[in-house]
Amino acid sequence: MQVIGTQVISAHGGKGGFTVEFVGDGGEVVSVQMPNDAAQSLNRGNALGRARELMARFASAHSGTSETSGIAARPDARSAGDRETVEEQLDEGLEDTFPASDPVSITSTSITGTKR
Repeated sequence: MQVIGTQVISAHGGKGGFTVEFVGDGGEVVSVQMPNDAAQSLNRGNALGRARELMARFASAHSGTSETSGIAARPDARSAGDRETVEEQLDEGLEDTFPASDPVSITSTSITGTKR
């Protein structure tokens, strides 16, 4: 993926941190969310550089095995045929997206009129 653009988005005027989006040439978007610390040292000027550093650290951690990188590998329950774990992971995913997982309520109103 070739990065063709970046966007820095502030949360609560930067006090809550920043999200940096890296846009790829195939339409891919990778977002890095970074909360601000107590000293408010993260700002619009250094957010992009810090996001690049984080992406580099993630990439180097991913290149090793989960035992050496410190990142716990999530078991692939679907490939292993473990239905119970698949159900648990599905429930967890639904809980993480609540209330976005609720169906949209569609309400229609109409006003009737009379001919004059």
